[in-house]
Amino acid sequence: MHNKKYNNRFCLLPKRIIYVLMTLVVHANFGRANGLEFRNVKEDFHLYSLLAASDTVAKYDIVVYGATPGGIMSAIAASKTGGESGFKVLLISPDAHIGGMTASGLGWTDIGNPAIIGGLAREFYHQIYKYYQKDASWKSGTLNSYRKKLYGIYKLKDSLMWTFEPHVAEKVFESMLSDAAVTVVKSVALDRRQKPDKQKGYNGQMSRLGSIRMDNGQVYKAKLFIDASYEGDLMALAGISFAVGREANANYKETINGVEKKLSIKNNLPRGISPYRMAGNPKSGLLHGIETSIKKMDGERDDLLQAYCYRMCLTNDSANRIRVKKPKGYQRDDFELLIRAAKLGEKRMWKVSPLPNSKIDANNDCGISMDAIGWNKGYLTASYKARLHIAKRHRYWTLGFIWTVQNDLDIPQDVRASFSRWGLPKDEFKDNGHFPYALYVREARRMVSDYVMSEKDVLAANAPHGIAMGAYTMDSHNTQRYISDKGDVQNEGDVQIAVPIPYPIPYDVIIPKMNESENILVPVCLSATHIAYGSIRMEPVFMALGEAAGIAATLALKNDLPVQNVPYDRLENALLKAGQVLSLPKGVN
Repeated sequence: MHNKKYNNRFCLLPKRIIYVLMTLVVHANFGRANGLEFRNVKEDFHLYSLLAASDTVAKYDIVVYGATPGGIMSAIAASKTGGESGFKVLLISPDAHIGGMTASGLGWTDIGNPAIIGGLAREFYHQIYKYYQKDASWKSGTLNSYRKKLYGIYKLKDSLMWTFEPHVAEKVFESMLSDAAVTVVKSVALDRRQKPDKQKGYNGQMSRLGSIRMDNGQVYKAKLFIDASYEGDLMALAGISFAVGREANANYKETINGVEKKLSIKNNLPRGISPYRMAGNPKSGLLHGIETSIKKMDGERDDLLQAYCYRMCLTNDSANRIRVKKPKGYQRDDFELLIRAAKLGEKRMWKVSPLPNSKIDANNDCGISMDAIGWNKGYLTASYKARLHIAKRHRYWTLGFIWTVQNDLDIPQDVRASFSRWGLPKDEFKDNGHFPYALYVREARRMVSDYVMSEKDVLAANAPHGIAMGAYTMDSHNTQRYISDKGDVQNEGDVQIAVPIPYPIPYDVIIPKMNESENILVPVCLSATHIAYGSIRMEPVFMALGEAAGIAATLALKNDLPVQNVPYDRLENALLKAGQVLSLPKGVN
């Protein structure tokens, strides 16, 4: 009787509130069960309660989905350039924290040539520079002592600083958004099960997106949308064509796309490592994550993604250091490849790229390192719950890898001693166990538009309608491990080919085909092949592309145009006025 009475009362609740409560229970239970702190439940309850009790439809002129660096700059640019027209701009962050990878451990900025970075991106790195000019910003060491650790393009000059702590990056982003009066909603993700709200566009086809519904039931209507997520979820929902994985070389007349065993020289394993649980015994079974062979030839397409990882922020300051503990569910067999590689002389383990205050950006650095090769299978099509499980597995790999390097007695003593000085910083990611918020989704969906940027565009550096520039190596991390013809384990997928000069990135690659959508811009999961995207996909370039998308959005709305018809000369003038770099400055090598 009690249960029946309770159920009757529960059924009297509005469906919206029931949905909110169920969502919170699922989020809280899944997080507790898996040791994840992916959202602030108190914040969610407050936000969801407000939305459940109010009108569930909100209207904006421009909605930016994804508070990545690209999304942040899109929103700021749209707010600044559309301000005089009274445009309302909304930035939606699926996460509780903004800033994407730049605020989640990627503090040693991947950049090919600092001269190509202008506009809002340059302002961001200038604000970083200004922050570290203050004595109060230094808790461990000084600016002068840190300056001596920097080299090459990372040396402090031109009042710019390319290296920083994660919490400082988030603070600067928050300040820039506040100064631009951008409305930000956090901890709300796109409901990927919804039927897209397609409406008639300028061409009479159903090519306009009218609104999006979030996972809490809130609906946002807008005249124009910008998908700045790393995954391209909004783009996919809208029915825009996209590619996943590696194209065949023949598709776009490329030479370094597709399967690439011969090019996988760097970041590979020492020769001679047995792939079997009991070394040399096939009957014992394969170690985790190893394929028996690669059946495809070099240059053929596949649907594999380059490896994801966490860009760990670590410190050797004993006053600020927390020792890494063995993760729950630790299985030594999962790290047997690491142990065997170390015994054969692998000593690098992870990069030790210096950040301020005795911290480092510990990126992948060898054939078995921070990258969890092959562990991202199914990530794109997975539900949010399943994505969180994949992220949790990457977290397990990362902490287990660090613990093994530092503690397993089969790791040579000199390697253990070298890396045991690093631990988690007490003053970073305080609400997430001092572990980075964001999984490094290096590559996900890539839009397929009328113009697909390819290897030749990167090498020839002559694409039309430039809105930003790229300069980084055509770079792909490994995608898989396999048994080689020699019977040992090797990695496949690592490609590192330098580009001769900085190259333009055209406006054409952030606009979809007009018959698919005329009011969506895609500055992150843009239209490029796997190998071209490998050069483009750097955070400062995403910032530049995001700013260009924000400016293009306001031009489209002001002139009542589909995004495909924005006059390039007007866009170019607006970008140059904003300080964007669209061609290599004179005298720059």
